[in-house]
Amino acid sequence: MNPIIEVQDLVKEFGTVRAVDGLSFCVEEGTITGLLGPNGAGKTTTIQMLLDLITPTGGTIRIMGKEYALSREEILSQLNFSSPYVSLPGNLKVIENLLTFGRLYGVKNLSDKIEELVDFFEIREFLKKLTYNLSTGQLTRLNLTKALLNDPKLLLLDEPTASLDPDIADRTRILLKRIQKEKGVTILYTSHNMEEVEEICDRVIFIQHGRLKDEGTPAELVKKYGREDLNDVFLHIARAEK
Repeated sequence: MNPIIEVQDLVKEFGTVRAVDGLSFCVEEGTITGLLGPNGAGKTTTIQMLLDLITPTGGTIRIMGKEYALSREEILSQLNFSSPYVSLPGNLKVIENLLTFGRLYGVKNLSDKIEELVDFFEIREFLKKLTYNLSTGQLTRLNLTKALLNDPKLLLLDEPTASLDPDIADRTRILLKRIQKEKGVTILYTSHNMEEVEEICDRVIFIQHGRLKDEGTPAELVKKYGREDLNDVFLHIARAEK
C-alpha cells in the first residue's frame, strides 16, 4: 500500500501554546485509520492542518504525494470532510445544499451523482425538507452525502457518530465500511467511542500532548498494553501522563 497522508515533524503553535508538537505519521491508501487521543491532544488542530484551514508552524504535510504549497487545488479536489459540528445552511432545502456544494466542487454530471448518493445514504425522502428541520441522524447522512459528491480519494471524519442513537450510529458505521469497500475511499476517523474504532478501523494512531504516542492495529495495541480492549488502552494512555 502507498501512503495517502504523510505527516512529518508537524508543529502548530498558538502564541505560547504548542497544540501540535513534532507529530509524524502516515495513513495508508484504502484504509480506515483512527486518529485518537483525549480532549486537547491536538486531533482537531491536526485535521484542520490536513484540510489546509490553518497553516502549520513547522513540519510538512503531503497528501497523495503532493504538498499544499505546490498543489493546493488538486489536493482539495480529491478530499472531503464531514463533522456533526459543522452545520450546513439550515435555510436551504436538502437538495439545494447538495446542488450548491456540488457546484462549489465543480462536480460533473451533478444530478446523476446526487441521484446515486441519495439512494446510497437513503435520504431521498427528505430532499425537499429545509435542512434545519432534519433530525441528527438525517443531518449525519446529509453531511456524508455532501462529503462524497466529489468522489474523494480521502475522507476526513470528525466524530461522525457523535450524538447519534445506537441504531443510527450502527447504520453509519455500516455505511462507512461500505464506502471503503465499494468506493475505495481512504478514511481518517476521529472518535471517542473505542468500541466503534475497534469495529471499523484497520489501524489507529494515538496522540497525546500533540505528539505521537503509539500506533498499530487495535488488536496489536490491546496485546502490547496487556489490556482487555481498546477502551482500556485509551484510558491507560490518557491517564499515564496526567
